[in-house]
Amino acid sequence: MTTSEHEYDVVVAGSGAAALGAAVTAADAGLSVLVLEASERWGGSSAMSGGGVWLPDNPLMRRAGAGDSRAEALEYLEQTVGHAGPATSRARKEAFVDGVTPLVELLERLGLRFARAADYPDYYPELPGGKIGRAIEVHPVDVRRLGPWWSTSRGRSDGVPAPVMTDDFWLLQRAWSTAGGMARGARVAGRVAAMAARREWRVGMGAGLTAALMEVVQRQGTPVWLSSPLEELLVEDGRVVGVRVTRDGRPVTVTASRGVVLAAGGFDHDAELRRRHQGVDGSWSSGAASNLGGAIEAAEKVGAGTDLMDDAWWGGSVPPAGPEDNAGFMVSERSVPYSLIVDASGRRFANESESYVDLGHHMLERRESVPGRFWMVTDRRHARRYLRSYAMDPRVARRMRAAGILHRAPTLAALAERIGVDPAALADTVERFNGFARTGVDHDFGRGNSAYDRYYGDPTVHPNPNLGPLEKGPFTAIEVVPGDLGTKGGVVTDEHARALRPDGSVIPGLYAAGNCSASVMGHTYPGPGSTLGPALVFGHLAARHLAARG
Repeated sequence: MTTSEHEYDVVVAGSGAAALGAAVTAADAGLSVLVLEASERWGGSSAMSGGGVWLPDNPLMRRAGAGDSRAEALEYLEQTVGHAGPATSRARKEAFVDGVTPLVELLERLGLRFARAADYPDYYPELPGGKIGRAIEVHPVDVRRLGPWWSTSRGRSDGVPAPVMTDDFWLLQRAWSTAGGMARGARVAGRVAAMAARREWRVGMGAGLTAALMEVVQRQGTPVWLSSPLEELLVEDGRVVGVRVTRDGRPVTVTASRGVVLAAGGFDHDAELRRRHQGVDGSWSSGAASNLGGAIEAAEKVGAGTDLMDDAWWGGSVPPAGPEDNAGFMVSERSVPYSLIVDASGRRFANESESYVDLGHHMLERRESVPGRFWMVTDRRHARRYLRSYAMDPRVARRMRAAGILHRAPTLAALAERIGVDPAALADTVERFNGFARTGVDHDFGRGNSAYDRYYGDPTVHPNPNLGPLEKGPFTAIEVVPGDLGTKGGVVTDEHARALRPDGSVIPGLYAAGNCSASVMGHTYPGPGSTLGPALVFGHLAARHLAARG
């Protein structure tokens, strides 16, 4: 029998969306819960994210008469995800879709206020079952209600601690080039002024989502231990019965009479694991720096199977210019006009406006046949008309120029010389692309054909909102690398989020959700918030199963 210094019904390892979703569900069911966070900051990658939660056939859609259904959601998942191993089984897809309404209704009852990102399309909206407006997000939260807990939020230090929502950004990125963008910018400025008048500070996106969940956790009286990494899962008679953690520099044993939920993120920044499974070192990851794979390794030691370890939530990113900088994940910058992306040969190789996971996969594939660097090439209108996240801080831009990541030149030929690309090849690529921009049809890669592409386009540019000719110097090149939002492989789980052995049998007492579990989304990314949606749902399902087990 394990001797314990602390006893709880449920122990949750991690403090992002999956972990906090599990914690609030378990506590609402009357269970005693302990939340463990390995680092000194809570919120994980969730707090650093855009905060959109992809939840098909959710209650907000039904209230708005948005026309979704269980059948359409499952059809879309089959079309996009298909079968990519046990994590993507039909039972898990159904559990995800069926878990949406109970999750949202519980969180609303506990005080979270959601809004629909009504204009945000699925990433493949033209496929059967595809829709526009399946993502939801929290209204900005007054973080003063968290008291001292806000000071240790990863959203405060590494996220977007501002009163903005994901539905703002597609317009804010063109705030000084379109009437809609200017109006949205004025609206956001109005929010800030109103907050100042009320002496409050509201935060949206991922920082707001995790803050809203943490407020519930604190109201429920659930303890959260920071700087308390999970060291070992404790097993008796084949069942996980607790954990051993390090707290205040010493080992502490905690028993969990119902079970343990692993929701501690992936292995984003563990260079050895990234090289072993993916051939990269993780230095271009935008996930939380504390994601080192410890929970996955602890699960493997007690017999858990893993899958999808070779994959991540890939996307084109700007590499860090120095140790003080982070990789910059690119979303809208590569979709707006007057830009294209080329490989080391000076040729395009993909639709620049496609979903970020597709672009990331295409970059990884392309570098196998054309080794070298990738560059996004733009003309001066790209810089003048659109918000570029990588150029907002002049100090970072200077460091990027010094590191050879950012180049500027008066002509395309001079730019090609500076980035080591054949000038003739780049000239041919731009000439062909400019022809597509004038006719409005990208005959090579279909940029602008999808409603998803056009979401981040510029509606004032005709005939295609994603295409604009590169004609006006000076021209800029910014290096693009295959970065990621985190890894998506981990513990294989069933429809109740129970951890499974390689033979498919259940490990009693052990559950996993979020990026430390193999994703139900397989190798793709069906819509905005396809990380946070399953994280919250399967964290919720794990807690419901734990509560029912008693």
